[in-house]
Amino acid sequence: MDLMHHSSTFLLPTIPLHHGPSLTYALVVLNQTLPRFAPLLWKHAQLRLCADGGANRVFDEMPLLFPEEDASDVRRRYKPDVIKGDMDSIRKEVLDFYSSLGTEIIDKSHDQDTTDLHKCITYIRDFTPDVNKSSQLCILVAGALGGRYDHEMGNLNVLYCFSSLRIVLLSDDSLIYLLPRTLHHEIHIQTSVEGPHCGLIPIGVPSRSSTTTGLRWNLNNTEMRFGGLISSSNIVVGEKVTVQSDTDLLWTISIKKL
Repeated sequence: MDLMHHSSTFLLPTIPLHHGPSLTYALVVLNQTLPRFAPLLWKHAQLRLCADGGANRVFDEMPLLFPEEDASDVRRRYKPDVIKGDMDSIRKEVLDFYSSLGTEIIDKSHDQDTTDLHKCITYIRDFTPDVNKSSQLCILVAGALGGRYDHEMGNLNVLYCFSSLRIVLLSDDSLIYLLPRTLHHEIHIQTSVEGPHCGLIPIGVPSRSSTTTGLRWNLNNTEMRFGGLISSSNIVVGEKVTVQSDTDLLWTISIKKL
């Protein structure tokens, strides 16, 4: 079984060239409070999208992260490449502002069967035809956790809808991504910015057998299911965690407040 490497180097000011696979980053901003490290994610990304009302967040909150600078200068500097969604949340003045700067506006109000995040992931997948999606593309989603629980569950569902893509859901406090069952996983912990609290969660179907190393409470061919054991409130004890399971698992780890 192939090995998949994971690392949260996108939370570092500079991504080490020698650390793991070379990734192309895309950023999607959702309609939740921007994480304090949003400018860092923006810098690392080569493609930046706002999902509908996420544009309001960039317009309103990005200047608050640069209180010494003129707000209009910050807004021009942090111009999304694309705004896509059903357009029921973005304010008209925000839409007009970014449109005047050349942002591509994609109105998908006719599609009420998929979330705005789903729409944005589809755009990124189709926009990057020359990138090996499974190994080289990593999509960072800011504002994906917290707020309305149904929205949060919709965001988790997107991980399963696009299970062949690297997608990382982020809030100010934690991150989540999917560990597909078809691969063994090696997670390189960036101890300066994340941890130690972590979890492995089976969603949808039980795991009959999951095995880990690098955790305070490791799993050893352990069964996990809702209504029984799940590996919540675990602790990373080193700089590498390995995971293999007979079912897809969600990996989550806390993000440190520096």
